[in-house]
Amino acid sequence: MGIAARAFGHPASLLPALMLVAALVGAFELSSRLMNYVQQEFGTEAFERLENWQRLHKLAANAPVERQLQLVNRFFNRVKFVSDIRHWGEEDYWATPVELLTTNAGDCEDFSIAKYLTLKSMGVPDDQLRVVYVKALELNQAHMVLAWYSQPDADPLILDNLINEIKVASQRTDLEPVYSFNGEGLWLNNSSGGEGERIGEAQKLSRWQELNERLTDSLQQ
Repeated sequence: MGIAARAFGHPASLLPALMLVAALVGAFELSSRLMNYVQQEFGTEAFERLENWQRLHKLAANAPVERQLQLVNRFFNRVKFVSDIRHWGEEDYWATPVELLTTNAGDCEDFSIAKYLTLKSMGVPDDQLRVVYVKALELNQAHMVLAWYSQPDADPLILDNLINEIKVASQRTDLEPVYSFNGEGLWLNNSSGGEGERIGEAQKLSRWQELNERLTDSLQQ
């Protein structure tokens, strides 16, 4: 079991204080209770990462979208990549941004979701953002990235934890899209040339549903 799993217990029973993060849609606030807890249990560096996340939001909230993409991509790419089984003691766990930053580790799903939620909180429309499940051809493994569409049929920009440079999807020949999702839906075989076939709601994805339930529960603390 990984360091984070030992610290938190099993992911399904994370301490409530770690879920005290406001909904990242149109508002951004980390409670003093959460910040105090992180300071006490995880130390100054973890506390400062959350503070820096809030500063990033204030700095970039009114910036042009492409500047927001650059800042958010680089900010989260500083976090260490650690597999779920090592970090959480589970094969597949989708962490909230607070969990990612507090433990300073996560995998590609965690990076992509944190970028997605942060950009939404800065006012980037949900219909311009897609979390995309891909096959990383050179690595021969599943991977996840975030795509930003300036228009529905545009060649999207890809935010990836593997590289800091943001490239259009047509330049990422090393990635083969499988499906994509956001808060509005779920699409099959998302490609650089279009939206792909909508196959339902993102809530079909059990890990996405579980993550959103944790974010929703946080509002009730």
